[in-house]
Amino acid sequence: MTKAQREWRPGQPKKPRSTRVMFASTVLTLEAFLAIFVALTLFGLKRAEWSPALVLGAGAAVALVCLLTCALLKKPLGFAIGWALQLLFIFTGFLLTSMFFIGAAFALTWWYAVTKGRAMDLETARRAREQAAWDAAHPQEGPGAEPAQP
Repeated sequence: MTKAQREWRPGQPKKPRSTRVMFASTVLTLEAFLAIFVALTLFGLKRAEWSPALVLGAGAAVALVCLLTCALLKKPLGFAIGWALQLLFIFTGFLLTSMFFIGAAFALTWWYAVTKGRAMDLETARRAREQAAWDAAHPQEGPGAEPAQP
């Protein structure tokens, strides 16, 4: 059992998860795959010019950074690293021209995930506050209360 499972008690409210973190993690995970595929493409196209170990190692390193950044998304540093990764993918266009477009598309996806996820988190918090206020004003009508008999 996890720590959260051991410490759970009946009636304990579940801590809400951040939609922003979930959306941003999804984008970063997809970008980890993108880093691997870009490295494989550059490996195939520039095999005679660049060291295969350098190209594949750099691709694996960027993919690992993308995945490790997911763990940092609960702090502002995680989002700063995420934005830096977006710039890195766009600037990869100097090595592989199509990456200008693909990097820009992922940067727009990242922007949408961060902004829309934050808006959804704020809406969830607002609804939770309103529900708590309503539950406090109507204690007999809360969840788990017996329905009134006619």
